[in-house]
Amino acid sequence: MKSTKNQKEFRQTIGSKVTRKLKENQKSKHGLLSGLGMFGLVGWSVAVPTLLGAFLGIWLDKRFPGKQSWTLTFLLIGLIFGCMSAWHWLSSEDKDIHKNGEDKNG
Repeated sequence: MKSTKNQKEFRQTIGSKVTRKLKENQKSKHGLLSGLGMFGLVGWSVAVPTLLGAFLGIWLDKRFPGKQSWTLTFLLIGLIFGCMSAWHWLSSEDKDIHKNGEDKNG
């Protein structure tokens, strides 16, 4: 009787350790390197539209000089567009991460 109780406790202990290890492995997939990669992608998704807007504005300022600054206008438009696209991408990634976590846990 006592040996079956010990076996049951042993199985529960091993089971909890395995579960904890699997969760740690899942977290390590979204570790430091993944975070740095995502940080770089977010930076590029903001920088590229901003620079494209600035170059378009410079081109327009040379072609059609006037009182308004096309460079500043399109730089701001590019920055806003880049921030919105980065936010959209990050929110979709966050939804995917949470959806995958719920699928594996439940």
